[in-house]
Amino acid sequence: MTQEAHVTQGPLTTEAGAPVADNQNSETAGFGGPVLLQDQSLLEKLAHFNRERIPERIVHARGAGAYGTFTVTRDVTQWTRAKFLSEVGKQTETFLRFSTVAGNLGSADAVRDPRGFALKFYTEEGNYDLVGNNTPVFFIRDAIKFPDFIHTQKRDPYTGSQEADNVWDFWGLSPESTHQVTWLFGDRGIPATLRHMNGYGSHTYQWNNEAGEVFWVKYHFKTDQGIKNLTQAEANKLAGEDPDSHQRDLREAIERGDFPSWTVQVQIMPAADAATYRFNPFDLTKVWPHADYPPIEIGKLELNRNPENIFAEVEQSVFSPAHFVPGIGPSPDKMLQGRLFAYGDAHRYRVGINADHLPVNRPHATEARTNSRDGYLYDGRHKGAKNYEPNSFGGPQQTGRPLWQPVPVADATGNHPTPLHAEDDDFVQAGNLYRLYSEDEKTRLIENLSGFIAKVSRDDIAERAIENFRKADEDFGKRLEAAVQALRG
Repeated sequence: MTQEAHVTQGPLTTEAGAPVADNQNSETAGFGGPVLLQDQSLLEKLAHFNRERIPERIVHARGAGAYGTFTVTRDVTQWTRAKFLSEVGKQTETFLRFSTVAGNLGSADAVRDPRGFALKFYTEEGNYDLVGNNTPVFFIRDAIKFPDFIHTQKRDPYTGSQEADNVWDFWGLSPESTHQVTWLFGDRGIPATLRHMNGYGSHTYQWNNEAGEVFWVKYHFKTDQGIKNLTQAEANKLAGEDPDSHQRDLREAIERGDFPSWTVQVQIMPAADAATYRFNPFDLTKVWPHADYPPIEIGKLELNRNPENIFAEVEQSVFSPAHFVPGIGPSPDKMLQGRLFAYGDAHRYRVGINADHLPVNRPHATEARTNSRDGYLYDGRHKGAKNYEPNSFGGPQQTGRPLWQPVPVADATGNHPTPLHAEDDDFVQAGNLYRLYSEDEKTRLIENLSGFIAKVSRDDIAERAIENFRKADEDFGKRLEAAVQALRG
């Protein structure tokens, strides 16, 4: 069943509400004469049309979204005091935005790229945003490298195209990317639809309970539709024939009542384990093996309502990992720490300082009470209330209780690398992932990687890229080298 169009009764009006007499013909100086400056209806329409778009996201520009419901299925109060997780059966409204990372707003859906999995929970304690991907790891572990990484994925400033030289030069010189690249060029690198892929919080987050105990957590969203992927050949064909394939599939599934869902799991690590765990638990290029910390099912996420306007609700939706609620907080993950600033800053620039006041972004289950005023598109919601704190006029007051527990720190300030733990290196988990693949999966992985590496113009860039995979697994590197050599001649 399709969404019914919203029809406004009454005459067509200008933005100021005055009725429009003629929307077919502009006003002219006589029959066939020049258009008059006094035709304000025409000028208003053209001026608005020129401003209908806002700057697209630098990354995750291409997106689709839907509203849904998160339902708690397990008691987790021993680990967190977050109210939206406080009892089995409790439901919270959500909005989920899927996206590709590197492509522009008009790019195709069926491409080899990570998928953003950004989820907003409209809780009674404020909005909680969980900003993740469809992969449990990422290419880098420190946000200071993020602009450089993205520059290699976007269009070259000279050629105007994505360049294999840039991509593989950076990846080859950044060996921590080996794990994510092995994932991306495997079978799950191009999901068949947005419904047939997993989502991950990727970062490590803090949970804390009423007693103040701290736990480190990782989120997993396991698709109930099953994993389905596209081969490179299938994706190439689909991207050319139907660039909107993933967005259309999601919208039509919800329209017909085939609501996609995900089983929500968490891995939980007691805070005391972190210091001696074999991998750095805050390194975004690493996973926690399930044998060490088995995933625990805590809930169900269902998408059941399409947005009515893509621009208002998908393009203008904003997510920030800094949007926490009591009982949930950040970790020392250096990528997460950088994103705590960068995401909110991007939205303040792109949508405006009052972006959080828009319907899709504002709290739905509570009220935002701040002393921030004015700015672009401010709606006067505070009326005559005082804009400072403390005040004696009944204004909002601080609670005195932080949302999360403090993390002990030591040592001198400085530009420190991410701490290494007993089994940390840049290749061990990439090698483990390669050895988990079936022989057919390995063959497709080699084909996907070699086809891209073979496009670089310099032998040293290709050799350095191959060497990283050889360090992950000798067979991996040997087969990749042979395949690249065959393609390069």
